Amino acid sequence: MFNENNFECEKYETFKPQKKQKKITKQRLKNIALYYLKRFESSVENKENPDFDKFVAYQWIEEILTDLQKLHYLDDDRFAEIKIRSYLKSGKPARYIINKLREKGIKENKVNDLLMEQNYDPFNMALKFVKKKKIGPYRIDDSLKNSMRQKDMATLVRAGFDYDIACKVIEYQITDDDMDDDLL
Repeated sequence: MFNENNFECEKYETFKPQKKQKKITKQRLKNIALYYLKRFESSVENKENPDFDKFVAYQWIEEILTDLQKLHYLDDDRFAEIKIRSYLKSGKPARYIINKLREKGIKENKVNDLLMEQNYDPFNMALKFVKKKKIGPYRIDDSLKNSMRQKDMATLVRAGFDYDIACKVIEYQITDDDMDDDLL
């Protein structure tokens, strides 16, 4: 309650006691890692899991990571392939994909090889992007197409597409086949 004389607030009588932290063991760390990997795909170099940063037992962590690699729970190739497929499905450019996977510890030459396997075509990815954002040739209001041309090109270039690709996509004429959902 508020006390007017000395402007202080009394503390509440009841409080929630803090949970006791469990003792850190190698098995507990392994269980934490397996629980994390059940929910999320990860690479070997990706140590974003906040639970890993809390603990001082780094030698256990390295042992656990090598064990998980041997059991194929951690597989950089599978992780990169899944991420690339997801990014390509959403129309992301190669530059974006390479940078994101580099952050996760995947080598650039491995990403380039996987992009070639997936038949990456920057023009088709840019068309997917433009269709998704409803800009350029997919803009709903035809009267705004010419006035918004520079802005649409800037959006494509900021997204990571080359200037030449952006020009081609903005100048692209839509056909009836393009209106189908084959691109998405």
